[in-house]
Amino acid sequence: MPTRSNPVYCGVDTIDLAQATKLIQSIAGGPKPAVGGIKLGLEFFLAHGAPGVRYAFPGPVRATGVGFFLDLKLHDIPNTVAGGIRAVVELAPTFITIHASGGKEMLKAAVAEAGGQAAKHNVPRPKLLGVTVLTSLDRSDLEATGVDADPSDQVLRLAGLARESGLDGVICSPLEIAALRKQCGPDFVLMVPGIRPVGSAANDQKRAMTPRQAVDLGATNLVVGRPIYQAADPRAAAEAIAREAGVNDL
Repeated sequence: MPTRSNPVYCGVDTIDLAQATKLIQSIAGGPKPAVGGIKLGLEFFLAHGAPGVRYAFPGPVRATGVGFFLDLKLHDIPNTVAGGIRAVVELAPTFITIHASGGKEMLKAAVAEAGGQAAKHNVPRPKLLGVTVLTSLDRSDLEATGVDADPSDQVLRLAGLARESGLDGVICSPLEIAALRKQCGPDFVLMVPGIRPVGSAANDQKRAMTPRQAVDLGATNLVVGRPIYQAADPRAAAEAIAREAGVNDL
């Protein structure tokens, strides 16, 4: 069986710096990390900023090749979003998220800034991912915000805008993977939250799927949070999820 790169990104959803550091070391440290990447989100970044990122996810851990997903979901006027990108590129994130609903000019400004700042800091250009429809939302939630569309249709619409604007991929629920892969092609990154291993509770994810199902449909990366960080043994849980997704060289 051919080796599959590890698609699993662990969502480190805590603002406790010591707890985050311990978790990251457990699942991402050592010669064979149990995950393909680490996701740090808005709560963590607001609580600890760039110094917290450097502390919790230090150079020796990053040197293992584990990816870094900075999930800030930026959404503002173009100049402000460009400034947000400017502020974080030096941290060398693999991925940064911005809301696709912010419009083409905002998205293009982010793309331009990411490229310029990566060259300035001599780091790889971060891949920009558009946030389409949050996986906690269903049609009734969209209607409450004035959007008269099924979540799947809105995802396709926003993904098309993101692709036209130069973004590298999108965040999408498992239920939109197949349609997005068909619409956007094989190289468009599909970062998929709402992933729950077999036997796990869906929690607040209204559109969940198992790791194997998502990968088989064409997901590029899988975001898994609670099933890893709430496990008695997070590393063992992460390894089990990676194997479920088809990784065979842990």
